[in-house]
Amino acid sequence: MAPSITQSLDNVTDFVILQGNGVKGLSEMGIKCLPKQYIQPLEERITKSKIVSQESIPIIDMLNWDDPKVAEAICDAAEKWGFFQIVNHGVPLQVLENVKNATHQFFGLSAEEKRQYSKENSPSNNVRFGTSFSPESEKALEWKDYLSLFYVSDCEASALWPPACREEVLEYMKRSEIVIRKLLDVLMKRLNVTEIDKTKESFLMGSKRINLNYYPTCPNPELTVGVGRHSDVSTLTVLLQDDIGGLYVRGRSDDDSWVHVPPVRGSLVINVGDALQIMSNGRYKSIEHRVVANGSKNRISVPIFVNPRPCNIICPLPEVIANEEKAIYKEVLYSDYVKHFFSKGHDGKMTIEFAKI
Repeated sequence: MAPSITQSLDNVTDFVILQGNGVKGLSEMGIKCLPKQYIQPLEERITKSKIVSQESIPIIDMLNWDDPKVAEAICDAAEKWGFFQIVNHGVPLQVLENVKNATHQFFGLSAEEKRQYSKENSPSNNVRFGTSFSPESEKALEWKDYLSLFYVSDCEASALWPPACREEVLEYMKRSEIVIRKLLDVLMKRLNVTEIDKTKESFLMGSKRINLNYYPTCPNPELTVGVGRHSDVSTLTVLLQDDIGGLYVRGRSDDDSWVHVPPVRGSLVINVGDALQIMSNGRYKSIEHRVVANGSKNRISVPIFVNPRPCNIICPLPEVIANEEKAIYKEVLYSDYVKHFFSKGHDGKMTIEFAKI
């Protein structure tokens, strides 16, 4: 059975995408060779020689939010790394475990059950089960399945989100809200924004999307990627990862080096997105990151993307350029920025060029 499916592009596309099996279905068939559609160009693969072990992103203890040193560490990390991990953040460990378990529960559903949330069948554009990143525009596919949930209201979520994970995801989003607000409050103060009013709140966190990502065991993991090089289009991304590991961020040196983000029990990984880089006029950095495929274990991750509203115009904040600092980004409709991001395969930091003056 496996050879006939992997012999042609049409067969793989039909099995993985149209039938809703995802790459999880391919993995569970026990295929020994990676289908050619998933083989990445040499320059997109990560090798041991590119991994820098002597560098690591900051881990910040949030136990005392009022400590000025905590605020300083957050802002420094956002400026220098664009990535950091937080511990003692206030989201209960059980809530984190529940949403990880719910992720496995959803992906444990039959292909028929998951397929009802695919692009062709989903009752809402805000609920989407899919695979890879943007299959119709990618030169090589990524070894990942996902469920993407755009949050509009508890009412819509209760009506449309999959029952297998709905309550756990909503609880996780609710519990993370205070963490997100505190992080943004700290980051804005360094930009001379003393208060996040309703208008600023809309720009910074007017919409949210949560993904449940599933990276199944992969034959020939060295030939492909779980997620290709990219920076997020969010304001902030709050990532929960399991204990498998596989997330890498661009090193701070100029060469093609990568730093592993090791799983820390109970931690959340925070990264700056393009929207915040634009609003901070480049002071805070959205950094390239990627996920490797794993040859022996299934991996999951659960990112919350904290975004402006689609109708917002994003640009450098007035407080940032008040002292005659030159704006390096133009005004961009956020929905246009996101549309541009999804119109192509992952290509590192190229999306930010769309907003440059």
